[in-house]
Amino acid sequence: MPKARHTRGAPALRATLSGGGWLPHGYRLAPHTHDQGQLVYAAAGTLATTTDRGTWVAPAHRVTWTPPGFAHSHRFYGRTDARLLAVPIDLCGELVDHPSVFGVSPLLREAVLALTDERPENRPGARRRLLAVVVDELCDTPEQSLHLPEPGDDRLRAVTDLLHADPGRPATLADLGRAAGANERTLSRLFHTELGMSFHQWRTTLRIHHALAHLTGGMSVTDTAMACGWSNPSSFIDAFSSVVGQTPGTYQADLRESRTLP
Repeated sequence: MPKARHTRGAPALRATLSGGGWLPHGYRLAPHTHDQGQLVYAAAGTLATTTDRGTWVAPAHRVTWTPPGFAHSHRFYGRTDARLLAVPIDLCGELVDHPSVFGVSPLLREAVLALTDERPENRPGARRRLLAVVVDELCDTPEQSLHLPEPGDDRLRAVTDLLHADPGRPATLADLGRAAGANERTLSRLFHTELGMSFHQWRTTLRIHHALAHLTGGMSVTDTAMACGWSNPSSFIDAFSSVVGQTPGTYQADLRESRTLP
């Protein structure tokens, strides 16, 4: 059985670069920047990190990475055991130079938990050596970004704003284009050239983001599928599994298990 983790609460995390604390569902950390890099891991719960390049979501077993100098904000879904870990400038060059999400191995999880617990450093340099292990683990881990890029083009932004307002909206790109006053062919091209994905891929990622929040909050798989625009639970399960790497039911089971750990 893992040892009890002693962490701080939400107020202590507002102005810290490193530490841990239990945060309530929907808790937000307002936009801010750091001179160092930062890793944020939800040992229980789900988090979203947003920059001007879009939003990255980290469900169970993933950690967000924000390099130095990027203005970013965080939002937490479900009661979240949030772990914030600073990465010194001299180690940041080992990692990618853009915000991203990485998978969390058992070794990486335990190292992050140890570094964010409130415990004294008994041997000089011990924290630095453990932090080097974290960086080494991330260097050997492929990116697993649930990244939702945001457009700069006003025509495309008008369409994505409609979808943000109602992710389950069953409209086609032509329907959305008429509502936004833009041509379907032009919008399709902009999705590929500006966002690097098709309209269908972007909307699916948006819906998965919302589905993760609903599932973390305890909504059933069927109700989540309907709320996020899937015509039936089976198609939702297939899409969720292909993006997240596990079924919605397994994801919720993992969340329940993580909440029972001390």
